[in-house]
Amino acid sequence: MHRHLLPERTTRPLRRVIAALSFTCITNAGCMLGPDYQPPAVPLEEAWIYSGDQSIDTTQAVDPLWWSNAFSDPLLDELVIAALDQNLQLRSATLRMLQAQQQLAIAIGNQFPQEQQLSGSASRAKGAILSELITEQYEVGLNLGWELDMWGRLRRQVLSASASLDATVAEYDGVLVSLVAQVARTYILIRTTQQRLEVAKNNIDYQAESLRIARAKFEAGEKSALDMEQAATLLSNTKASVPALESELQQLKNGLAVLLGQPPHYLDHRLGTFGDIPSAPGGVAVGMPQDLLRQRPDVRAAERVLAAQGEQIGVARAELYPEFSIGGSIGSKAAEIGDLFEGPSETWDLFGDFQWKLFNYGRLRSNVRLQDARFQQLLADYRETVLQAQAEVENAIVAYLKSQEQLAYYQQAARSSQESVRISTAQYRNGQIDFNTVLSTLTADLQQQDLLAVARGDVAASLVEVYLALGGGWEIREGRGPVELLPWEVKEEMRERTHYWDRIIP
Repeated sequence: MHRHLLPERTTRPLRRVIAALSFTCITNAGCMLGPDYQPPAVPLEEAWIYSGDQSIDTTQAVDPLWWSNAFSDPLLDELVIAALDQNLQLRSATLRMLQAQQQLAIAIGNQFPQEQQLSGSASRAKGAILSELITEQYEVGLNLGWELDMWGRLRRQVLSASASLDATVAEYDGVLVSLVAQVARTYILIRTTQQRLEVAKNNIDYQAESLRIARAKFEAGEKSALDMEQAATLLSNTKASVPALESELQQLKNGLAVLLGQPPHYLDHRLGTFGDIPSAPGGVAVGMPQDLLRQRPDVRAAERVLAAQGEQIGVARAELYPEFSIGGSIGSKAAEIGDLFEGPSETWDLFGDFQWKLFNYGRLRSNVRLQDARFQQLLADYRETVLQAQAEVENAIVAYLKSQEQLAYYQQAARSSQESVRISTAQYRNGQIDFNTVLSTLTADLQQQDLLAVARGDVAASLVEVYLALGGGWEIREGRGPVELLPWEVKEEMRERTHYWDRIIP
């Protein structure tokens, strides 16, 4: 049979204290000073400027797995998965979410008795000089104190902390979206640079053949040394472009390794020396401008920060009114430890208290105005974020559409330049034209093939920018909180440092 630690008659006053505290808080729970936050109106366009283009689909929502479904590149999929699991910036954002969760828990806990103190003491003293009298005294007590949330100050702090948590979640989503876009963009640049290297090496072969022909004609006495020297100059210049491209390629690989939370050279063997540039699909689903309010992480974060600040106005207003507190204590004091909680040794009391910062009204009113000015500033920032988000989407869409047009022209120009090289080389071999024509066609072909590789990469990179501007991809983390998003080894580190995570981290 379970027994109370304190005698039944001793706990009755404590029960009365707790009942009085609970009743008072319940009856005062409805009073909360405003203003009550409402999401503000923001300027939104009705449709995208290029929504009539056949490549733009406004009827479908943004694909949450756009990098996989748009490019269909298994290696890119692997890289994105590795980055989501290992990137340190994303892990830092996860831990900021966990911190915000605990801040909210603290704010909720502040609504309950703020003072909860169990105390005890024992003393032993000798009487006056030459006296043999020794006195002993033992004391134990429990104190409770509760600030009544008459004006909603504590509840506003809970609402503010909850909105701040939402903001950190949106900020995490922003880091995730940016990370996926960075991985895809860097991967596309790597493949583009590899393609440019291939172009340079192929042109080196063409130019080496032209040099061989010019040398043969010089040695046969058909041409002067000028043709041979011009061919050698072009060949050397083309060879000189290779080290610069190789340096750029290695830097891109190192940057991608860092995004994956790995040291440089980690990806050298996986990326190889050549790979196709991911090809973009013909169309892209962009949704409507109104979708940005829930889709773009930075827009959601700005709105939640605004909401958190809106609650701080109510907190500041509550400071203008008196703070009421109630509490009580129960205890026992006796000369013998065995007499504690017996009859007259018991003590208890109830108290009520209030504080009113009556002579600080100037400072408190200034604080209300301060919080309201901050709210108004954040409101302007929020509206600016919405406008900027729309502009970024429009810019990304037009860049994507125009890059496709540009690619078509470059493809046609590259085909023509290759044919020019073939014709001019054959004609020079037959003595029909001079070497300057061959030199011009070789130089133009190198430029056209390089431009074509860059244009192919630009189309894919422009599509990445469209999805980044739309804020697509964060939905893959839905349903998982910071604890679920943290890797096992990180949770183990935290548990080893302090056991207080045991009930939160499984």
